[in-house]
Amino acid sequence: MNRQLILRMRSFVSRLMLSHRLKAAALAGIAVLAASLPAAAADASARTFKLTAESPRFWKLFDRKAHLTRVAGNFGFTEGPMWDESGFLYVSDEEQNKIYRVFLDGRKEEVISLGDPDGNTYDRQHHLIDCASVLRAIIAVTPEGKYTVLADRYEGKKLNSPNDVVIGPDGAIYFTDPTLDLVKGEHQEIPFQGVYRLDDKGSVRLLTKDLTQPNGLAFSPEGKHFYVDDSEQRNIRVYDVAPDGSLSNGRIFGEELGGPHQGVPDGIKVDHEGNLFVTGPKGIWVWDAKGHRLGTIEMPEQPANLTWGDNDYRTLYITATTSVYRLCTKTRGFVPYRVHR
Repeated sequence: MNRQLILRMRSFVSRLMLSHRLKAAALAGIAVLAASLPAAAADASARTFKLTAESPRFWKLFDRKAHLTRVAGNFGFTEGPMWDESGFLYVSDEEQNKIYRVFLDGRKEEVISLGDPDGNTYDRQHHLIDCASVLRAIIAVTPEGKYTVLADRYEGKKLNSPNDVVIGPDGAIYFTDPTLDLVKGEHQEIPFQGVYRLDDKGSVRLLTKDLTQPNGLAFSPEGKHFYVDDSEQRNIRVYDVAPDGSLSNGRIFGEELGGPHQGVPDGIKVDHEGNLFVTGPKGIWVWDAKGHRLGTIEMPEQPANLTWGDNDYRTLYITATTSVYRLCTKTRGFVPYRVHR
């Protein structure tokens, strides 16, 4: 089931369900319904891994004979992968309502049971930071499976449903807050979908509200540019970043338009050269820092997010619908939480 279809169905269910338990049951029903949709099923069954270049520079990032490896499967809907240097990944499962440790041999260990966990990052102290959609909060999760709420309000009003998160060049937490996972019975108190900065004192500051459904986000390696995509508008915006984290000069960086059921912009990661890797129609779109599309990593399942991993951070780990995949590259990932460690 592809990301665009899931986004629409999850949004529909989120507005109808009276409780998260009912939402989970309805999502299970959606999986059955999806099997009866011929166009979506045919599209999914036809998908395979393929590296498609739009520019010769694409092959500076990937070996032409690169292989995609399935690390683990049998998830509900995977999100928020984070590589741990001890040799595993943290992975959110939005349908099974858990965060797992996923090992390279395919083993899974439950870390915490949590309603609709989404994007993750580490802070500079290597604490796992999660967007907890049902809690409508940004939380810190311990390895033992306990959590602390870091922020759940802006100007006294509840957040919508935090979606993705990244550490900025100043060490602060930056996150998006669309309404994609806002459940009925939880009134939308903030009348817009914003992008925010959370500092170490717990202060939440609005950076921009000019996106319809802000989703993935990332900083350029030198910290001067900030990227955020809009799943509804199907584009990526770029902003200039001031030392205090303020954004200015917002403009369209690129568009990721596709056909029905092919996916929309979601997770974003950047390499050390400033190239962007953005999930989108059929897979992961690769852009250079000037907004030129270099190529696409076509995926057998629609990806939602990705992260850099392995000891040299030259491997992409990709959460794609029911699975986690691994792809070696010829570039090195930019990992913002490691900058000043």
